[in-house]
Amino acid sequence: MTALICGSYAFDTIMVFPDRFQRHILPDQVHMLNVSFLVPELRREFGGCAGNVAYNLKLLGGEGYGMGTVGHDFAPYAAWLDECGLSRRFLREVPAFTAQAYITTDVDDNQITAFHPGAMSHSHENTVPRDAGITLGIVSPDGRDGMLQHAEQFADAGIPFIFDPGQGLPMFDGDDLTRFVELSNWVALNSYEAAMLCERTGLTIDQVAERCEAVVVTAGGEGSTIYADGEVIVIPAAKPTAVVDPTGCGDAYRAGLIYGLMNDCDWETTGRIASLMGAIKIAHPGTQNHTFTRDGFAERFKAEFSYAL
Repeated sequence: MTALICGSYAFDTIMVFPDRFQRHILPDQVHMLNVSFLVPELRREFGGCAGNVAYNLKLLGGEGYGMGTVGHDFAPYAAWLDECGLSRRFLREVPAFTAQAYITTDVDDNQITAFHPGAMSHSHENTVPRDAGITLGIVSPDGRDGMLQHAEQFADAGIPFIFDPGQGLPMFDGDDLTRFVELSNWVALNSYEAAMLCERTGLTIDQVAERCEAVVVTAGGEGSTIYADGEVIVIPAAKPTAVVDPTGCGDAYRAGLIYGLMNDCDWETTGRIASLMGAIKIAHPGTQNHTFTRDGFAERFKAEFSYAL
């Protein structure tokens, strides 16, 4: 099976402020805020939801294509994709900057982020292919029009897909979200997103699950819950070797979901594959700096969950 991973590609510029923001922001002066933070530590990472999911799926041995719009500055990311053996077949370059996130973190892990969508706003210029052997898809955070159109295109092509709104969820009203749910086969959310989706649609999480095949709700270190076939399946959180950086853990988890679905695993196993992927990611900085062998993953899975894949 081959997955089409629709979503963003982005550069993440991450800066670390070796102090606390609160010491430099005067609460009674926030109406005229003008502050500067000296950030001696800086790194640039390759990110974006589609890029992250594709990277993690490749580690698991799954076949996938990322589909997104990128800018004229994409060359370093393109070289990284080539180095990793990740396809650029469905990436479209447009006359804009690649999406960029500028993140400043203080010693308490508070963050100030500025995000420029850039090329991501052109995502609707890509179309889900019908003749590329795609057997499964995911609609992850991207340009608003692109997400709407790609969901319709997957459904029209008869390709089952995951709806993963992520940080793009606030762009949609209740009718949009209900439509996404009804078109999709599976819905993936974190607990905050699940609450927002229910509030905007007026549906309970059980009612959402009745409109598709399964709803997956993650809760970080508390594990995740899968609502499928009238059952509520509790998935334990895998234990990380370290907690370094949670950025991209959700994308790693979703790659695990895709891999489980592609290999006809039951939900208990699919959820555990996804959980272990998140635990591996959180032990490394950035979103695409972790690596493992398939045999190593299988060994760790057995040690973590007491049965073999």
